[in-house]
Amino acid sequence: MKRILVVDDDLAVLKQISAHLADNYEVSLAKSGNLALQVCVREKPDLILLDIEMTDIDSFDIMSQLRRNPYLDRIPVIFLAASHSTEVEVHAVEAGARDYIVKPVEKGILLHRIEMHLHFISCQAQTEQAVTTLSDSIAVSFAEMIECRDENIAGHVIRTSKYVDILGKELINQELFPDELNPAELQMMVRAAPLHDIGKIIISDRILLKAGQLDDMEFSMMKRHAETGATILKRMYQRMPTIHYLHYASLIAGSHHERYDGKGYPQGLAGDLIPLCGRIMAVADVYDALMENRLYRNSLGHIQASNIIFDNAGTQFDPRIVETFRKTQDQINEIANTH
Repeated sequence: MKRILVVDDDLAVLKQISAHLADNYEVSLAKSGNLALQVCVREKPDLILLDIEMTDIDSFDIMSQLRRNPYLDRIPVIFLAASHSTEVEVHAVEAGARDYIVKPVEKGILLHRIEMHLHFISCQAQTEQAVTTLSDSIAVSFAEMIECRDENIAGHVIRTSKYVDILGKELINQELFPDELNPAELQMMVRAAPLHDIGKIIISDRILLKAGQLDDMEFSMMKRHAETGATILKRMYQRMPTIHYLHYASLIAGSHHERYDGKGYPQGLAGDLIPLCGRIMAVADVYDALMENRLYRNSLGHIQASNIIFDNAGTQFDPRIVETFRKTQDQINEIANTH
């Protein structure tokens, strides 16, 4: 059953609307703006009915706070007003409200408006999911084609994105990077991860398929893939600014070969100057590379690969992410063995 949050500083209005909705929805009531924001965080209602003239917090400020919160910004809001004003209604719509209803509210109109907006949100979510799935499938397929030019066969892009997901979720649980990482941002990173080596499209097969270590000149050419990938993805994002994960894809492509001690490439960034998504990807990418069979060596196996990750904490890798890898290594190894 859908949950509706009703926000009004008039108790009689709260009781009336609650009675209208009780048979069709789970109803939460808030007599102040501050309480409403707390309820939103705790319960994440499916729709909000908000009095346009709250006394403790301006209702438009409540709207603004909802829109700034990535967990709450998609909740539809219907403003409730004591009288009709075209100017106020326009302001409400510009602020992000889905509708505007004059009190006292007639039950039939209220139920119709709520159901209409809930249905619209549901259809919108289904459409966005379909577009997201199609977009991700195209991106992964393109990344797989690039990976299949060398010995990394397509599974690499799937596995590393799953490692990023596991590491990111544990980092969120530990609250290590609260200003840089939340579930919405992690979802973008996971979607972006398959594109981390897109810059390899410029590297010749002679280098990608070499059965042995690269010489200095070959390695210098190979290193270009990081900066090239970042540039390609940055330009794609500029052309398609609504596809936000391309921003993370550009950051990951350009930074996943940086080292925590500043001795990586292409920019020689160190410590927290390396984007967090790149620091996470670095651990995922190296672990998977060590677990793969290569033309010049066999897979090192989980224990040896993990020990290399542990030994390079604080030099190649962010030690906080290495510790997170240590805690989640069983899940990561399972992915390595099943994909």
